[in-house]
Amino acid sequence: MKTETFVKKTRINAPVEEVFKWHSRPGALERLSPPWDPVRVIERKGGINIGARAVLEMKAGPFPYRWTAEHTDYEENRLFMDRQVRGPFSNWVHTHSFEPDGTEDSFFEDRIDYALPFYPFGKLLGGALVDAKLARIFKYRHAVTIEDIILHLSKKDIKRPMNIIMTGASGLLGSALIPFFTTGGHIVHTLVRRAPFLEKGEMFWDPEKKSLDSSVFDGVDAVIHLAGEQIGEGRWTNEKKRRIIESRTKGTSLIADTISKLSSPPPVLICASAIGFYGNRGDKILTEDDPPGDDFISKVCSEWEKSAQAAVAAGIRVAFMRIGIALSPAGGALLRLLLPFRVGLGGKIASGAQFMSWVGIDDVLGAFLHVLADSKIAGPVNVVSPNPVTNLDFTKTIGQVLSRPAIFSIPAAVINLVFGEMGREVLLSSTRVIPAKLLESGYRFRNPDLFGVLSHLLGK
Repeated sequence: MKTETFVKKTRINAPVEEVFKWHSRPGALERLSPPWDPVRVIERKGGINIGARAVLEMKAGPFPYRWTAEHTDYEENRLFMDRQVRGPFSNWVHTHSFEPDGTEDSFFEDRIDYALPFYPFGKLLGGALVDAKLARIFKYRHAVTIEDIILHLSKKDIKRPMNIIMTGASGLLGSALIPFFTTGGHIVHTLVRRAPFLEKGEMFWDPEKKSLDSSVFDGVDAVIHLAGEQIGEGRWTNEKKRRIIESRTKGTSLIADTISKLSSPPPVLICASAIGFYGNRGDKILTEDDPPGDDFISKVCSEWEKSAQAAVAAGIRVAFMRIGIALSPAGGALLRLLLPFRVGLGGKIASGAQFMSWVGIDDVLGAFLHVLADSKIAGPVNVVSPNPVTNLDFTKTIGQVLSRPAIFSIPAAVINLVFGEMGREVLLSSTRVIPAKLLESGYRFRNPDLFGVLSHLLGK
């Protein structure tokens, strides 16, 4: 058995204590999991101290397997170490090292000492692939670590820990926001509509029955409301449209009514909304000052935002995050696009002239933190990149990142036939939105360039 070594070392403008704490907090494993090859935590015992263990579900191509890791060494602000107990390697030891560089800066390093099975054949057959995969993964992990830590440290007006209540935690955005906040030192409790796991910080609510115990908001610093029926899946029947509207308005009004009656309500309520508020507007540049459109999604978003009026009237700061096409290979629009593009069948929809106002998932997370930190931001907030693109440019860029052709086209008639009203409003609609409030309030986008965002999210 021959041992190979992989090392990735990076300097960060943050004290070593902050970098170590970020890695030691709940959610670090999830935050560092590359979205193109996500890890699912099956079991976990402890954090990063000696004796802590985790059982993970991972994939080799389409084939899932389990990986059991055990932590074997720990020195605060200096290192922690884990080894593979069960998994695909003959041997695997991962050392996470931290080193101060003066008082305000530091280095962090990942060192992997591993051995492939069936040496030397394993090395000949898979060695180059393993090296390339490790390089991709740790380039991503170090980029996320640097950006997250620096962003959290820059928000000096936010106390740590904040106590946050969240709905819609199991969705694409919620499942990304929770580890982002917890690694930043905050506490997140979630409202769920099933029997709650209290040990996981879950609490019950039922918007249909207007059931919500107001005591869950005791001592809460912020409420983040994300819950709502999926819009972009399947045809819109009358029943589906009713569920889409009521899943948003009932939950929002219940939260707003409940906190508005408290003697000491949470100071801020952040509600998800969508750029569908503006409707199909061609190539007109849209900001938060523009009125709603006149289609179904516009009605949904308008009613959604109006449902929080009780909180606004009570003087609670309420922000409506009008989120664009949030890009992540873990779910949503990008996940659905990847398969046809990877097999060479990708291409534009209809003429391709319709504008797509997109945003990388990391900037969605950053925008939520930014709005929490800035007490002057209220009302609608466009959460989009400052660089919207046409559908044609979007598909060309995906093809470039994946090194695949993007020559096919889906006619508008096919979209109409298969998806009906949903297809016309979601796939054929043109919405060119600018994040005016974010830019004016000083938000710095991690990467406003579509090629750069896709390269980062897809490990390219």
